[in-house]
Amino acid sequence: MPPPHPETWLRVTPEGLHCLPGGFTVDPVRPVERAVVTHGHADHARPGHRAVLATPETLAIMRARMGEGRAGESQQPIRPGEEVTHNGVRIRLAPAGHVLGSAQVCLEWKGSRVVVSGDYKRARDPTCAPFEPVPCDVFVTEATFGLPIFRHPPADGEVAKLLRSVALFPERTHVVGCYALGKCQRLIALLREAGWDRPIHLHGALMGLCRLYEELGVRLGDLRPATVAEKAALRGAIVLAPPSAVADRWARRLAEPVVAVASGWMRVRQRARLRGVELPLVISDHADWAELNRTVDEVGAPEVWVTHGRDDALIHAMAGRGIRGRALHLIGLGDDEEDAAPGGGGDAGEHAAAAEGATA
Repeated sequence: MPPPHPETWLRVTPEGLHCLPGGFTVDPVRPVERAVVTHGHADHARPGHRAVLATPETLAIMRARMGEGRAGESQQPIRPGEEVTHNGVRIRLAPAGHVLGSAQVCLEWKGSRVVVSGDYKRARDPTCAPFEPVPCDVFVTEATFGLPIFRHPPADGEVAKLLRSVALFPERTHVVGCYALGKCQRLIALLREAGWDRPIHLHGALMGLCRLYEELGVRLGDLRPATVAEKAALRGAIVLAPPSAVADRWARRLAEPVVAVASGWMRVRQRARLRGVELPLVISDHADWAELNRTVDEVGAPEVWVTHGRDDALIHAMAGRGIRGRALHLIGLGDDEEDAAPGGGGDAGEHAAAAEGATA
């Protein structure tokens, strides 16, 4: 008897992608009895589940963001490469390269293998383990940047652009909008690698997760709160803040701020202009168009399901290579600030914005 097709044992439900024989849901958007969570961003890691299985780092991030009592009544940590079996379904995690602790969920039942990627990137990140392709029968992928316009440049080149601007405008404060989990810590680590050994100042909303990263073994160097620093002390400094803060009154207290945002959405010129971004930095924690297609080819799955994002173009491109694509349209994924363009989430205008053109 051939292995069962994954459509017979993995179903889309209002809660998310549910494994019928295993009795658990991957990244559920509503409280469930059993959850397997790919990473700690709030559109994937929700509170109120009875039992949660994830990497130790993801569980620590969930506790930090939600509180101990809301991150799962029962928490089961497993590291990438370890394996557990639940109701006959083998569960293994593999690194996703998205943020610290992020993992792909590899499921096997009766000889059929599905890999659920969660969010992922293929670019190097000194703060987390790199993505590992896992051969499978069905690959379940995101497509946040699933349009040909999205080609992310090397992140170290964008950091060099930031440091050149700091050198050019030594009397001004460079304030960089970046998301609290993953992007902030990656940017700090890249700045350290580029030779920036001065203090980096942080908006208060970023401090807690940076402390947690350090507790989990990621060294970030001298970090200081921006809110208590004198204005004069911030001349020539780099300040990191949530994207929502760089354009509001909080940033006005800085010394002639150069407003920057680190995001894959900065590839779209219209986004940068509308948000008043003087220095767009194209640094993304998601796979770009080329990386999405490369990953699909590397895992070798004859069928690919797309959870969220720009699925039409990706499915069309895969069909040209003989790969069957299916859009799952999972509700709630990609709606968190971690995946949204600065100033708001994705909307119907994204395709128009992307068509308008990209930055150099």
